[in-house]
Amino acid sequence: MTTDNQAVHRMTCRVLYGDTDAGGVVYNANYLRYFEQGRTEMMRERVCSYRDIEKLGIVLPVTECFVRYKSPAFYDDLLIIETTIAELHTYTCKFTYRILRQDEGRTRPTLLTRGYTINAAITRAGKLTKLPDHITTALHRLLGKETPPPPTKELD
Repeated sequence: MTTDNQAVHRMTCRVLYGDTDAGGVVYNANYLRYFEQGRTEMMRERVCSYRDIEKLGIVLPVTECFVRYKSPAFYDDLLIIETTIAELHTYTCKFTYRILRQDEGRTRPTLLTRGYTINAAITRAGKLTKLPDHITTALHRLLGKETPPPPTKELD
């Protein structure tokens, strides 16, 4: 599901019983799974599937992540996962996320979690690599840039 703002991808996801802990709330690490769902579906709808990228011999593991918890989610909540691409570099891309819940009687959704991941493009042998031009071009369009900037060296 997409929005008028093509930079933001939105999808919904129902909280399953197995996503919750003994206290009945979504277990903290599961928000990273929701981030992955948002990222995977955004890529599939806007760029290409991860399976297509893997066929090129490239994988995109998470090299850094951050999660800020604002309010809990519970079993059977319908979550809204918002995903954007925030930065694109030679070997890495940064995705940002917001997870919200539309509560009855409220006009605006409740922000539950926000965060980001940085994903690096590597070969199956574990070597940093550049993404193919058609993928970086599509990602730059999502950033609102038509032409990619010149290559830079980054990766602290």
